[in-house]
Amino acid sequence: MQNLRKRTPLYHRHLEAGARMVPFAGFEMPLHYRGIVEEHRAVRQRAGLFDISHMGEFLIRGPRAGEFVQYVTTNDISRLTDGRAQYSLFCREHGGIVDDLIVYRITASEYLLVVNAANIAKDLAYLIEHNSMGADLVDISEETALLALQGPASAAILRRLLADPDPEQIPYYHFRKLTGGRFLGCRRALISATGYTGEPGFELYMEAERAPAVWDALLEAGQDLGLVPCGLGARDTLRLEMGYCLYGNEISEDTHPYEAGLGWVVKLEKGPFVGREALQRIRQSPPSRRLVGFRLQQRAIPRSGYAITDAEGRRIGQVTSGSHSPILEVGIGMGYVETAFAEPGSQIWIAIRDRLVPAEVVKPPFIERRP
Repeated sequence: MQNLRKRTPLYHRHLEAGARMVPFAGFEMPLHYRGIVEEHRAVRQRAGLFDISHMGEFLIRGPRAGEFVQYVTTNDISRLTDGRAQYSLFCREHGGIVDDLIVYRITASEYLLVVNAANIAKDLAYLIEHNSMGADLVDISEETALLALQGPASAAILRRLLADPDPEQIPYYHFRKLTGGRFLGCRRALISATGYTGEPGFELYMEAERAPAVWDALLEAGQDLGLVPCGLGARDTLRLEMGYCLYGNEISEDTHPYEAGLGWVVKLEKGPFVGREALQRIRQSPPSRRLVGFRLQQRAIPRSGYAITDAEGRRIGQVTSGSHSPILEVGIGMGYVETAFAEPGSQIWIAIRDRLVPAEVVKPPFIERRP
């Protein structure tokens, strides 16, 4: 049977490095190279390099581009200036989350929206549906590669390849757009001080054909500083230690921002946007469930889908993500529970196989964020 999964421009680099490849969001992606725990610790202690070219990118241009982006996202882009980025959401009219994304303001008439790989087609349809402003909307996902250089040594590594601007001078959630081959021969590149690991780092956008050369140059530049290639396994455990939501696990069209702890990216006061009326109503009533973090009190590993119970074994929720924390060396996870059990310090139990494992509700992040 023909393999219909997509491949990023770095597919052959991953095979050459001995990566274990797995299907993810319609792509063949590296799960790990040397091992998830080793790669996770490398990012926390030194640096790791991720291929995340499966993510989706849309360019929004034109005189009404800002008005359009403001209408289709929940956060307030009027707070952005050129060179700044913002975490935001797409929501349905009923308040359910279509996707989470990052908005980059390049200029007042040009924005870059970066979305989850599994949602590219859905998000594009959502944007087309709501584009009554006639903004120029271009899907550049296929022609764009995206690498994530993450960890405490990331700025030192990138500085060896990029002297101007100095990576250390790019503030968190800011970016610089580079053209004309200024970054390793890329015709167009965008260097963003963002990431999904809780460590200092950068996300590097470029034309797809330049990705192998940039990948090689970064690994060579960071070899003596402990840089290693990392796969999706470490990316997942790193984001879990920070309590970052993953679309399809913590958030979906069946969840709304307030129960997911994402009310801080909903700016009702900014004026009309898709889902605003429903979210105004939802905000008036406390949610019946909330997304929480938890830490196991016995040796075990929680997994997505496991039931969460009270002391008597009554189901009060469900695990959305869980794993062994390579840094804390205990089982940690996230899940939705009845609001009565959502306060930090609350005792809950995770149904793992044939036993109930005690856990304590904690407020993420599980470890300190360091950007």
